[in-house]
Amino acid sequence: MTSKTPGTPRTDGTPGTHGTVLADPAPERGRPLVELRDAGKAYGNIRALHGVDLAVHPGRVTCVLGDNGAGKSTLIKIISGLHQHTEGEFLVDGEAVRFASPRDALDRGIATVYQDLATVPLMPVWRNFFLGSEMTKGPWPVRRLDIARMKRTADEELRNMGIVLDDLEQPIGTLSGGQRQSVAIARAVYFGARVLILDEPTAALGVKQSGVVLKYIAAARERGLGVVFITHNPHHAYMVGDHFSVLRLGTLELSAARADITLEALTNHMAGGAELAALKHELAQVGGVDVEALPEDTGAAAKAAAPDTADRTDAAASDAAESDATASDAAGSDAAASDSTASGTAEGKA
Repeated sequence: MTSKTPGTPRTDGTPGTHGTVLADPAPERGRPLVELRDAGKAYGNIRALHGVDLAVHPGRVTCVLGDNGAGKSTLIKIISGLHQHTEGEFLVDGEAVRFASPRDALDRGIATVYQDLATVPLMPVWRNFFLGSEMTKGPWPVRRLDIARMKRTADEELRNMGIVLDDLEQPIGTLSGGQRQSVAIARAVYFGARVLILDEPTAALGVKQSGVVLKYIAAARERGLGVVFITHNPHHAYMVGDHFSVLRLGTLELSAARADITLEALTNHMAGGAELAALKHELAQVGGVDVEALPEDTGAAAKAAAPDTADRTDAAASDAAESDATASDAAGSDAAASDSTASGTAEGKA
């Protein structure tokens, strides 16, 4: 159940045979695109992440689950180049790296789609697709936007991902949340992403819109991308995931392939253990609450009467430290992403 053995990517470049939401049952093998080995991150005296192993393979969806304060945001920031790890190793294509900025991550084909999408709501869809990486034409220094080609290319790329919009001229703010996430995924694929990190893409969406996003996560997998799906919803993760890593208080609670774990077991790891035992203990003191109706937890964790107070304090402090840095980090990430892609990608395609 807690296997950390790397898995088997499709290395021949051909599409997989599994369906929209079914994972390839074959075991993983080969060198990962991105790998963390015993990685950790400390903010001063606070350890937000410690001893985490993670491998991202081409054509696979790696789901990272955990509640608030589990360390998911810190993990994203390390892989995307916002923060540097302070423990362990971070490897890309088998090479140890230490990114100085998100631009370095983008140059290595690692793209991150954040929950609060970097879009301009009043701009049309095609304009947001090329935001910061506009195609141009004409001689320097009087080059001008190649609007016709950008519209045509955006439409083609969206259709290649199975995304059909009635009008690319409509403001992107008029699209549903699921459609905006899908456009962001298609944009990352077009600009050469090999590893796609999705930060809680279904968190604020309804059932139908979540289904749309999960469909395009599977489509990205079929195109050979290594996908890191960050979520707190085990049901969404299990629909598309090939491998599951559960974080708790900054450490790796579980690492398991889809063939080795059921949805029920995955859900129990998310909501069970010492926390469930402590919750039942607290509710038992309240009249009118039927604690016997709560699911029974299994394993040594259930024997704990209450969660470790010190760990919870560290986790809360970690959240505070991350929150202080998030505003400036997010702004820097968006700016770096635009600068990096605009520095030559669009002109190379022109």
